[in-house]
Amino acid sequence: MATFISLVSFTDQGIRNVKESPKRAEAVKAMAKKLGVTVKEVYWTLGHYDLVLVMEGDDEAVTSTLLKIGSLGNARSETLRAFSAAEMGRIVGNIPS
Repeated sequence: MATFISLVSFTDQGIRNVKESPKRAEAVKAMAKKLGVTVKEVYWTLGHYDLVLVMEGDDEAVTSTLLKIGSLGNARSETLRAFSAAEMGRIVGNIPS
């Protein structure tokens, strides 16, 4: 399974209903699971982004999950594909000399 890190910002709608954020996070976990994605971690953060999600799944399942999250109108995300040390070792091992 691939790992993805999403940097999430509340929309105006999302911040107006910020008290519901923990419940929304649980709903996202359940919805993601139905799509074949595991939400490994959810962190509420201070600064430019309001939340960080760490997810595992295939590209299509994670993309479907993020599109669904965005369609609900509470958040926008910027998502990064993450690699473990073992994965990166294999990747750089493929670079020709």
